Amino acid sequence: MSNDTKTPRKKREYNDPLQIEVSPNAKLVLLLAAIVAAICGGLYGYDTGIISGTLPLIGDDFHLNSTMKEMVASAILLGAVCGAFIAGSLSEKYGRRATTCVVSAVFVIGATSCAFSPNVWTLIVARLVLGLAVGGSTQVVPMYISELAPQERRGSLVTMFNVAIGLGILIANIIGFTQRESWGWRPMVGIAAIPAAIVFISMFFMPKSPRWSAENEGMRNAIIHLGRIRTTKRAVRKEVEAIRENALNVEEHNRGWRGLFQPWVRPALVAALGVAFFTQCGGLEMMIYYAPTFLNDAGFGASSALLASLGVAAVYCVMTFLGCMFVDRIGRRRLMLIMGPGSVLSLLCLGIMFMIHPAPGSAGSYLVVVFLLSFMAFNSGGIQVCGWLLGAEMFPLSMRGQATSLHAATLWGADLLVTSTALTMAEAIGLNWTMWFYAGVNLASVIFVFFFVPETSGASLEDIEVALLEKRFRPTRGNTRIASDDDEDVEEAA
Repeated sequence: MSNDTKTPRKKREYNDPLQIEVSPNAKLVLLLAAIVAAICGGLYGYDTGIISGTLPLIGDDFHLNSTMKEMVASAILLGAVCGAFIAGSLSEKYGRRATTCVVSAVFVIGATSCAFSPNVWTLIVARLVLGLAVGGSTQVVPMYISELAPQERRGSLVTMFNVAIGLGILIANIIGFTQRESWGWRPMVGIAAIPAAIVFISMFFMPKSPRWSAENEGMRNAIIHLGRIRTTKRAVRKEVEAIRENALNVEEHNRGWRGLFQPWVRPALVAALGVAFFTQCGGLEMMIYYAPTFLNDAGFGASSALLASLGVAAVYCVMTFLGCMFVDRIGRRRLMLIMGPGSVLSLLCLGIMFMIHPAPGSAGSYLVVVFLLSFMAFNSGGIQVCGWLLGAEMFPLSMRGQATSLHAATLWGADLLVTSTALTMAEAIGLNWTMWFYAGVNLASVIFVFFFVPETSGASLEDIEVALLEKRFRPTRGNTRIASDDDEDVEEAA
C-alpha cells in the first residue's frame, strides 16, 4: 500500500447503533478464544520438549545409533519450517480460525501416529507431520490472537502463546523426569492428541478474525465478529472504521509476497525478522535441549543435571507468564532493552564458571546453576516474550499471512541452526567460549533492538501500518513510540 493507493476518506457507514450487536459475554469470548488458540503453543512446547525424555527409550526400543536419534529429534524442526509456509497460505485463503482447526487436527494425527509407529522410519515421518502442526501453529495462532485483541491488551493476549509454550515444556520435563519408566515412550508422545482434539472442536465456536473477515467476507461479517469480542458499540464503530480505511481497496502490488518486499514495508521486515533471529540464536533453545549435557560435561551427576533441566523449564514458564502480564504496561522495546543486558552478564559469568570448572558439590558448582537459571530468567522474560508478538503485529493486513509465515520460518530456521551446531561448538572451543559467544549474540540483540525496533505497545494494528506508510516506523532520538501519549490517553478515556 502507498499513500496514493488509499481511497478518499468516506463518511462513516457503521454509526447506526441498530447495525451493531454487542455480546454481553464479549470479554469472556475474547479470553476463551485466546486461551483455546494458545493451547496450540502448549502442544508445540510439549511435543518439542518431550523428546529429551523419550529419546533414550526410543533408542533402546528401535536399537538406534546417534545419527538415527538425531534424525528422530530433528524431523520435527524440518516439518516446522514447512508448516509455517503452508499455514501462511491456508490462513490467507481460508482464514485464521479455519487454519487453527487444521493445525490442531494435524497435531492429533501426528501425536497418534508417533505413539503407534511400528518402526523408526514411520516415527520419523510421524514427527515430520507433527512438525507441520508445530510450525503452522507458530504462524497462525499469534496472528489470530493479535487480530482479535484490542490494542491495549494485544501484548498480554498474544504472549499467552509464549506462556503456553513454557507450560508445555515444563509438563514435558515433569513427565519425562517422573513417568518415563512407568509409562514408556508411546503414551508420553501420544497423550498430546487429547488437548489437540479439544482445540479442534472448540475452534468451531470461536469468532473469526474481524480483519480477515473484512477483507474476504465483507464489513458486515467483520462487524458481527467484532460484536462478539468488544464490550461497547463505540469500540466496534471505531475499529470498523480503522479496518475499512486500512484494509480495503489495496492495490495488487501491495498484497501478498509482492507487497511484503515493497520498500515501505522493509523497516517492519527488518525489525520483526531480526528479533525472530535473535530470539532463537540467543542461546535459550540451546539450554532447553542441552542443559543436562552441558552440566554432565561440567561434572554434575545425571540426577542433578536432570533436576537442573527441570528448573530451566520452570523458570522459562514463570518468566514468560510474568512477561505476559507486564508486556503491555512496560512495552516491548523497553522490556527487551531492560532484560537483554542481564542475559549478556549471566552468560559471561557462566562462561567464567565453566572455565574455572568447580568441583561437584562446591560453592562454584551451585553458581553454575544460579547463572544458568538467571540467563533463562532474563532471556525468557525479555526477548522471548516479544519474539512471536512482534511478528504478529508489525505487518499490514494485505500481506500479514505471508509475513508471519516468513517470520515463523525464520524462528524455526534459527532454532535448527542452533540445535545443529551447539554441541559441535562446545566440543570445538569449550563450554566457556561457547557461553561467551552467545553472550556476544545477546549483546548484538540489544544493539539491534535499540536502533531498529520501535515501541508498538498502545498502537493499533492500523496505527502501525500508518507509521510504515508515513516512514516513521524506525525509532529516532526522542521518539521511539508509534502510539503517542495523547493516543493512549484517549484510548484509556474511551
